[in-house]
Formats: sequence, C-alpha cells, structure tokens
Amino acid sequence: MTYEEYLEMIKRHPGNAEEYDVSSCTKDETSTLRGKRIIFLGSSVTYGACSLEQSFVEFLAAEDGVIPYKEAVSGTTLADLKDDSYIARMKTIPLDLKADALVCQLSTNDATKMIDLGTIGNHDTETVAGAIEYIIEYAKKTWNCPVIFYTGTVYDSPQYKKMIDLLYEIQKVHDIEIIDLWNHPMNEIARETYDLYMADGIHPAKAGYRFWWTPEIRKRLQEILS
Repeated sequence: MTYEEYLEMIKRHPGNAEEYDVSSCTKDETSTLRGKRIIFLGSSVTYGACSLEQSFVEFLAAEDGVIPYKEAVSGTTLADLKDDSYIARMKTIPLDLKADALVCQLSTNDATKMIDLGTIGNHDTETVAGAIEYIIEYAKKTWNCPVIFYTGTVYDSPQYKKMIDLLYEIQKVHDIEIIDLWNHPMNEIARETYDLYMADGIHPAKAGYRFWWTPEIRKRLQEILS
C-alpha cells in the first residue's frame, strides 16, 4: 500500500468524518487549562497518525485554550537508539520555554520493537527505564515543571503492560504523574463505539480523541495542574 492509498483509507474511516473535526469544537472560556503552556513529547499517538494529525493535543488547544509545544514523530522510541528518539528531539525544545508541564507518551514503539526494559537507576538511555528517567530529570532541570506520562488504552501487548508496570515503579522513585488510560474503566466500551473511535488497536481516529481520550486526559491535567 502506498502512502497515498493509506491516507485515503484513513480519511474514509467513520471516526474521521467532518463532524468530529477539531474545527467544529467550541472553546470553554472557563477551562482551568486555559493559557497553560504544555510540552507534548511523543510518537504517532501524540502526532495523530490515524486522525489526520489531530490528536488530543489539538482538541485541548481548541476546547481548553492550552498553548501546546508539540514534538511528535511517528515510529520513534523512548529509548535513545536513533537521532529521532524522544530524548534527541526533547533536546531540540527551547531551553527558555516557559512550560507549565511536560506530557510524555509511553511509546508503543518500544513495546513493538521489544526494547530492553532495563532497570531503574541504571542510567542506560538505550533501555526503556533509563530513557524514562533521563526524560524526567532533563525536564525538571530544564523547565522546572511537572512531568506527566500517559499510556494508551488496552490493546494486545503484554510487553506494553510490562512498560506500564515499570512506569509505576519509576513513579515510586521520581516525582511524576501518570495518566493511565490502560487501567481505566473507559476500556469497557461497546464494540461498535470502539470501532468508531479507534483506527486500529493503538491509534484513535478523530472521534476517539475527541470523545474518549481527551476528556480523561483533560480531567487529569486539570487535577494535576490546578
């Protein structure tokens, strides 16, 4: 399948219909997130790879008045294995950015590629644990802001579940927040609704971001940043 064919398939997904587009959103002038400058670091889910580049980031901007700095590239990993890793791209973000928070995606790519989980405190950024700890320490030192990791909703990946368990172990050592969509009642959803919301097991369509993921992410950000 060519990229053009893939794009046409994504456009035809029912969850990407015009009625779910970010352009139809109404801004909540009373949102407590209004004016918050948030760095969003991630890969395809943060980017919006299956939703025509409209992820929860765009919906938070449109509905809540969040001012985003979005650094997201599809297919990239937390583990610092290539020049486009989370760590490498995080270092391109302006040092003097006035950030109220950094929100980092727990990348499914590390699970798919079976990247070594590593151990907490080993400082090996080519492992998942080492990369997560580096991101936490760099963000706190550079922007002195809360660091928040978010997970995807449930899909068939025992390895990603191990990464989530690891993230909670890291939370015991580092002062971070977790927006956990995996261990959440929201996963109890009708199949027909799920098929509308998700383009595949990992990536939401516009409708999925707007009505399923964004409300929970919004709620947790409001709690954390209040």
